[in-house]
Amino acid sequence: MENQTAQDCAQTPPRTILLVEDFDDTRLMMKLWLVRNGYRVLEAETGEEAISLAQRELPDLIIMDMMMPGLNGLDATLRIREHQALRNTPIVAVSAYGADEYRAIALAAGCDEYVSTPFKPSALNELIKSLLTPRASSNLNALQTDSDH
Repeated sequence: MENQTAQDCAQTPPRTILLVEDFDDTRLMMKLWLVRNGYRVLEAETGEEAISLAQRELPDLIIMDMMMPGLNGLDATLRIREHQALRNTPIVAVSAYGADEYRAIALAAGCDEYVSTPFKPSALNELIKSLLTPRASSNLNALQTDSDH
């Protein structure tokens, strides 16, 4: 039984994170860190690109830069939330603005959490895990319920 569980874990595809960041260097550093931590990473450098990729790929989590030229992260989040399949996808807002007021605005726009830069990678990792865990367990419960019928 333990071997079967290990095999099942080995065959589970990595969770997908959509990383939305307009600065190339920051996006590359974050992507490398996320990949090293076992995630599949999709990249977008604009709000418009983020909406399109999110609707097409249905990522497990979105890390959204708030300040981008064109469609900013707040507006992109609002548009992503309009799509039924993405309404419960965790979105983490990332911004250099650390004020509680800006955090409240991001949460009101539909973000699940707010992280101000600079941040500790370990803190972001714990946040990502906490946002993905409930979703994984609820999907597991749904699968168990379906198989019972």
